[in-house]
Amino acid sequence: MAKNKAAVILAAGKGKRMKSDLPKVLHRIHDKPMIRILLDRFVPLGFNPLVLVVGHKAEMVRAELTGYPVTFVTQAEQLGTAHAVLMAAPVLKDFEGTTLVAAGDVPFLSRETVENLFEIHARTKAAATCLSAVFDDPTGYGRIVRRDGSDFIREIIEHKDASPEVLAIPEINSGTFCFDNRLLFETIEEIGSDNAQGEYYLTDAVKILHGKGYPVAVVKASNPDEVRGVNSVDQLEFLARKFADRV
Repeated sequence: MAKNKAAVILAAGKGKRMKSDLPKVLHRIHDKPMIRILLDRFVPLGFNPLVLVVGHKAEMVRAELTGYPVTFVTQAEQLGTAHAVLMAAPVLKDFEGTTLVAAGDVPFLSRETVENLFEIHARTKAAATCLSAVFDDPTGYGRIVRRDGSDFIREIIEHKDASPEVLAIPEINSGTFCFDNRLLFETIEEIGSDNAQGEYYLTDAVKILHGKGYPVAVVKASNPDEVRGVNSVDQLEFLARKFADRV
């Protein structure tokens, strides 16, 4: 993996469909909060800095992670994934290297998958590299639009903004990316919120970078279940069954 590597983990959400007011990342799998499952895998990878974006009931998340080598930043309003990453700018604006962006509610990303993402990002000399997966039912996920069938992306289109043709694409964006850090924060400044949800999507960075001639690579996760997020109690229980041996 790259020597100069940082990480931003997005952990500000409430989780409206979790039937609880608990911060989403504190929901437990086999009696361990999701965010600790993820951090226990990320901390040994040597990210410096390792930034955690908190928001809903931030003090609870901070208390749960006492002793972890993370830098907390706060997203007071949840205005989208690009806005969340922008909250890390005071920590990362002068960082020279590769920054991983990952979601705190995707707890079972493996070390091997993250290392492979970094390796391909470096080998392709990409401005950004997206971790994708192919799901039998991709409903709700942004779709990967590849460039002429290559291992590079033209854009990522969120489900709510997608045409029927795009919705037929089974390859989805996992929400995990490597970025050239300088280009990441330059590009975020250009992202708007003219979309179905009125949010600032980090995925729009792909289209902006592609439009400027920068390569954006994509790599499929070998195990699609690793990149599944938790947006409901059913999904939490699914992952608990799938990864009972990893907690």
